[in-house]
Amino acid sequence: MQHHTRISAFAAALMAGALSMTSLVSAQETTITHAQGETTINGVPETVLVQDWAVFDNLSALGVEVDGVPSSNAPSYLADQIPADAIQIGSLFEPDFEGIAAAEADIYLVAGRSRTAYPTASEIVPTVDLSIDNNAIVEGVKTNLTKLGEIFDAEDKAAELISNLDAKVAEVQAAAEDKGNALVLVTNAGNIGVYGPDSRVSWIYNEIGLESAMTEVEDGDHGGDSVSFEYILEMNPDWLFVIDRDAGVGESTGAAAALLDNELVNQTSAAKQDQIVYLDPQAAYITMHGYNGLMLMLDEVLAGLDA
Repeated sequence: MQHHTRISAFAAALMAGALSMTSLVSAQETTITHAQGETTINGVPETVLVQDWAVFDNLSALGVEVDGVPSSNAPSYLADQIPADAIQIGSLFEPDFEGIAAAEADIYLVAGRSRTAYPTASEIVPTVDLSIDNNAIVEGVKTNLTKLGEIFDAEDKAAELISNLDAKVAEVQAAAEDKGNALVLVTNAGNIGVYGPDSRVSWIYNEIGLESAMTEVEDGDHGGDSVSFEYILEMNPDWLFVIDRDAGVGESTGAAAALLDNELVNQTSAAKQDQIVYLDPQAAYITMHGYNGLMLMLDEVLAGLDA
């Protein structure tokens, strides 16, 4: 397996004509501060395991290939980035610790759903938790890109990605000005919930600046704050942004559009003005903290606002 960062490091060492220096660099210890403490690694990691698709998304954007990935819920938009020979190290919630130990990796990255693996995993492999706070997702993604850039000797690429993200956010913020209020809905097995300012898509409110049509939302559950069709009509949002959870976890596709195509929702301002935007379900539900997924959703919101 070829690792771009490894190639760059090795080429730089050859150009310098100092193989002895390579040994010194590879032996250099780096202490990484993360969500569950500090972890020390030696040199640039070569064998990389990742238990979270958003972290994989960020590594992919940085050009860092991995050796182990989750065994479930692989986002289709990242499918061609997953090495064919990558080992599967358990599901998003249930890591295969025996497989992880056998891989003898240089680093194991967890976040979000897999963060509870940290205490066990850190006993067998250098482990870093890249979980971020939902109420500041854009800043969290930028922080993780910076951290991964430092770990994998890809600081310049990380800075480039962060600049791209800042520019995209500014573009969507400008498009959202004076566009009214919004609700972010999640559909789940025929039920409807609302996501708010502490949810997995909080950036629509907190960082793009669209005002929530629902003043108080209780976030925290994967199905959102449960509401009825009657309540959606009562709130009468200018915009509806929709996440089809069933499609996000691979259980069905198109269920959200069918569910929301009813007499009550069709009376809302959002429906009457054709201002219902369906977000990529996997980016919105599985990899909401990943650079590529976030950029994908920002483009979808921008296309809706500019239509």
